[in-house]
Amino acid sequence: MSEVAYLVIREGANWTDVFRLVPGQVITIGRAPTNQIIIKDERCSRSHAEVFVSEGRWVIRDLESRNGTIVGNKLIKGDHPLESGDIIRIGRSQLVFVRRLSDAFPETGTVPGREPVVQEAGGQSANVSDSDVEVLGEYEPTTITHRRNRARLLESEEREDAVLAEAGKAAAKLCRLAFELGKATTAVRMAELALEGLFEMTAVDGGAVLLVPRDFSGVATGSDLRVVASKTTSRWPYHRVSNFLASTVLREGEAVLARNVLDDSAIGSRDSRGEIHATSVICAPIRQGKRAVGVIHLYSTDPNRGPTPEDLEFTLAVADTLAVALTNLNRQEELAENLTQVKTENVQLRERLGVQSELVGRSEAIRKINEEIARAAATKATVLIRGESGVGKELVARAVHFSSSRRAGPFVCINCAALSEELLASELFGHEKGAFTGAFERKIGKFELAHQGTLMLDEIGEMSPGIQAKLLRVLEGHAFERVGGSQPIKVDVRVIAATNRDLEQEVAQGRFRRDLFFRLRVLEIVVPPLRKRIEDIPELAYYFLAKFREETGRKIKGFTKQAMERLTSYRWPGNVRELKNVVERAVVLCKGEYIDVDDLLLSTLPTTGDTAEALLQDRGYRPCSLEELERAHILATLRHTNWNKSRSAHILGIERSTLERKIRRYGIDELARKNPE
Repeated sequence: MSEVAYLVIREGANWTDVFRLVPGQVITIGRAPTNQIIIKDERCSRSHAEVFVSEGRWVIRDLESRNGTIVGNKLIKGDHPLESGDIIRIGRSQLVFVRRLSDAFPETGTVPGREPVVQEAGGQSANVSDSDVEVLGEYEPTTITHRRNRARLLESEEREDAVLAEAGKAAAKLCRLAFELGKATTAVRMAELALEGLFEMTAVDGGAVLLVPRDFSGVATGSDLRVVASKTTSRWPYHRVSNFLASTVLREGEAVLARNVLDDSAIGSRDSRGEIHATSVICAPIRQGKRAVGVIHLYSTDPNRGPTPEDLEFTLAVADTLAVALTNLNRQEELAENLTQVKTENVQLRERLGVQSELVGRSEAIRKINEEIARAAATKATVLIRGESGVGKELVARAVHFSSSRRAGPFVCINCAALSEELLASELFGHEKGAFTGAFERKIGKFELAHQGTLMLDEIGEMSPGIQAKLLRVLEGHAFERVGGSQPIKVDVRVIAATNRDLEQEVAQGRFRRDLFFRLRVLEIVVPPLRKRIEDIPELAYYFLAKFREETGRKIKGFTKQAMERLTSYRWPGNVRELKNVVERAVVLCKGEYIDVDDLLLSTLPTTGDTAEALLQDRGYRPCSLEELERAHILATLRHTNWNKSRSAHILGIERSTLERKIRRYGIDELARKNPE
């Protein structure tokens, strides 16, 4: 390795500045204040040239300056070896390269004028004589000795074979690291791989990768960084980079190498007990475009072994490579989230296309439901829709949504009875990647998907008590967290719940939370079963006939009189859903132009409301008044529900107060005592 040399700036016979060149350091020359040797000359570029050791010789390299660099009388391009006594001309300035200070003035062999000021690359200076030159370097003051904006290892410019040979090992390691980062699936794993490569190639024994949170917005400072991964091979645990140094690197976007930081709290060389850790520090920005999203922090605790400018170059190259890998990872996660959302939206659109937004029917019950839908749509209140299975509760919920001011937002529906408690929590609130076995990616929950829209919770009565408690908090305006996450999320969602259960009975038996019941039942819409609106059956039957006739291409004209009478006399335990399926089967199997009784496949299942009337039909006709029939029907309904008056009133389609009035009127309590069965 070449010995110590000097760059002397002189004017005539007077000394101006002397810069000591130390093997292993790269000295930059230019007009910018970030250079080690600053030349305030308009003809000098901001980054004009640099001096370094290559294959045992001192070399000067022109950094594609605007006005060029002259050595002797030759305008150099690229690298040029220096000989003692060479005069370097940059703009109007002259620098003399010498191995001894006396060589700068060969005419006299002495140093005329004032004593030379030997200046280190960072700007520290001391008055010395020739006899003192050999003892320089026993103590070097704390200073940022190198700064880098771009990593030369990642540049494609032509270089001499010697320089390529030196960079070969680093470039090979960088290439392998890039492949490994490309295969990593998490930011933590990427950070660990980067640290492994840095510890292998640089003279450090402590370090970490620190990043700002993914959803962070604004200008980041050192206090905003979080440690993603850290590593140390010394006897001390990792010591976090100081906020001052990290903020400086984030703000300026340049990598920094600082040496001899034995007592510099701004660099972060001490722990909370004042115990010294670092003697040399590297801090490099992780940049995505013009924005720094984190830093790589490395340091050495060995005063005899510390990072070099080449280590700074390699660290900056790793930081830029890591930034690319993190950008790709973020894009993959965003694409996965967007794909999930698009799939959900596609399903919703297909559902919207397949379901009409208007209820079919002209009965008084349908007219009343339409009025209730209009009143509910004008508010933001929670709606509870009740009715037997198959009556069209989801259709009512859609009508409320598309009639409201939220019609431009999403309509999201989830069946609470189809999922376990864990899966339902994941579906409603989402989960983070790795939250549980099988959670290979982040999932956006139904609440987030329904933001500024409507969320329908079908079969709310089947929800477990644990999920009921979480749902109640969200309905009361509190933020929620994804499963496995810690970040609070607030959404603007209108909730519509639907059930075919008797929620009052569920509350009484402790299976449904009382406070949640009242929170859901701000507005209530009761959808009557199809058997209670017989006048809608013909219209619905012809509606479904037209629908399936168009799908199948069958030339069916309608229903026979006997078939329609059978449809209107049937009690429809499956309600509108069953009617739709019956008509679809009849369209497919019908052999004539009209659907006949033989084409109808009707079940023998009892309906939810089958009580005294069904029993009377089974026993045959017996002449009786309407009052006697009503008394028998109410009594049978009460016995069916174990004398639950609320549920009985719901089945009968009357208010509970009306039911109690009829019980007193008909003396049903006394009748029950006389005839218990």
